[in-house]
Parts: sequence; structure tokens; C-alpha cells
Amino acid sequence: MNTRTTAATLIAVAALALTGCSGTDTSADTQSKPEKVPSSAPAKPAGLTAKQAAAKLADATGVTDLGNTANNTGACSNKASGKAANVNDCSQLITTDTVSIYEYKSPSVAAHWVKAMKVNGDWRQVGRFALSWTARDQKLTSDERRAELVAALKKATASEG
Repeated sequence: MNTRTTAATLIAVAALALTGCSGTDTSADTQSKPEKVPSSAPAKPAGLTAKQAAAKLADATGVTDLGNTANNTGACSNKASGKAANVNDCSQLITTDTVSIYEYKSPSVAAHWVKAMKVNGDWRQVGRFALSWTARDQKLTSDERRAELVAALKKATASEG
């Protein structure tokens, strides 16, 4: 009889250990709360993506698309190119004949890149996005169209805070 009790106790203790439960918890809150797992890379912000922004900018400027849209995120993200992630990586880069749309995790990262890259041409910040006109075809985009694209992106991201 003593062997059965000991075996039953060992099985119960093992089951509790495997499920992460404690036999001494008498709290009324029986629902388990999800554990926060630290991430090595910052979470992607909620809201508009660069790809979605390209579609909204095309629509706002009365065109079907911005011309030859391509996802070139690997060009501005260590993580996307298979290297260790960096806090200054872009989340997404969409290039078109009209404009390049860089999506960053925060407005401060976007501001950093706009400031650093202005030496290469026209870069403008809209929240956590940067718009640039540095490629050959993009340089043909008029100042009026550039201002229109900036205004349209400001409107599209206004609800992001």
C-alpha cells in the first residue's frame, strides 16, 4: 500500500512539473496569462505597410500604380538579407518609377535615415516612413507630384498617431 501511495505521489508531482503548475497555488485567478517572450528584434509596428502605402499613393494621385513596383527590402534590412537584425533596419522598402517608400519601426529611425541620405538626393520624412527620389526615373518626378505624394502619405498615416 505504501508503494502505491508513493508511486501515485510521484506521478502527480511529475504531472504538475510537466504542466508548470504548482500544488500550493490557492489564488482565485485560475486563468493562465501568456508569458511575454523577449524578442531580439523590435516588433513590427501596426498600421500601414510600405506596400499598402504605395497603393494608397497611387490611388490618391489618380494612377493605377506608381510604375514598376518592386519589394527591395533586402537592400535596407540586414535581417531581410540574412544578416543579424539592426535597430536601424527598414521594415519594408517598396521602389517604383515614381518614388521609393521606406517603412521604419519608428519616426526617429526614419528621421535618422532622411537626415543621413539627403546628401544623395531628395528624401522626405512622413512619420515612420521616408520617401526618396534618388533613382534615375524617380528624379523625373516633378516637385508638385512629390509634394502631392507627401501630403497623401500624411493623410493615409494620420490615424497612426
